[in-house]
Amino acid sequence: MTSPRILLRAWQVPPLKQLGQHFLTDGATAAAIVHRAGILPQERVLEIGAGLGALTHHLSRSADRVYAVEKDKRIARLLAAELTAARSDNVVLINADVLKVDIRRLAAGPEGRLVAVGNLPYSISSQILLQLIQERAFLKKAVLMFQKELAQRLMAQAGGKDYGRLSVLLQYCARVRSLMDVKAACFHPRPKIDSQVLEIAFKKHIQPAARDETFFIAVIKAAFSKRRKTLKNALSASPLPVDAATTVKVLTDSGIDPARRAETLDVAAFVALSNRLYPLCRP
Repeated sequence: MTSPRILLRAWQVPPLKQLGQHFLTDGATAAAIVHRAGILPQERVLEIGAGLGALTHHLSRSADRVYAVEKDKRIARLLAAELTAARSDNVVLINADVLKVDIRRLAAGPEGRLVAVGNLPYSISSQILLQLIQERAFLKKAVLMFQKELAQRLMAQAGGKDYGRLSVLLQYCARVRSLMDVKAACFHPRPKIDSQVLEIAFKKHIQPAARDETFFIAVIKAAFSKRRKTLKNALSASPLPVDAATTVKVLTDSGIDPARRAETLDVAAFVALSNRLYPLCRP
């Protein structure tokens, strides 16, 4: 791969801080990420934030087709030239905001669901992750690079300070494991902290399952909205249509002490709580 520093200088394209642009510069690291992702020859890949193509070139050699999404028009033009020079004919470059990409349409066809791969911009990592969770019916798995502090939050277990809304939601619908760490020195410009690559394997069958996932998400959000408050106070003060007395009864019936805090509940407990609250909160 051509050095990102050389490419950016030659094209007179400075990285944009507001887009969180940190380009992977180490070819061996890029190759290792794609290798550990285990992409099969018949699979199609949705690459999120293709950038200068560090991962794109390796993905094109492993997958049947790569939909490389890049929001920055300047970078997309540069990448298009690089892909043409490399004769990467199985890469479809999409110059768009990934949050507006129709994943369902890309996944249509006999090949089935996509594999999402990408180095996510820190500023919108959570938004992208929520989008992928919502569209997971069209995804086999996701192999994503996050700044390490967010990766630790996603894998955190109940009871820890890093455990939060995203931890619960992601672990509800997927199995998450770390594939590798990536040092900050492997990027240009260099970020302040290291990164971590996670494999997110979406579950085909969820047990126990929430009766209504939209409501389940609302319960999680309400519970964590006031982390220092007890579950009784956090839920009864939230937009959920339940008063303090009802909250106490539902928590007790779910086997949960109303004085506990959200970070002490595991995923199964949140599902049980959501399922008991759901009939009381339906319009």
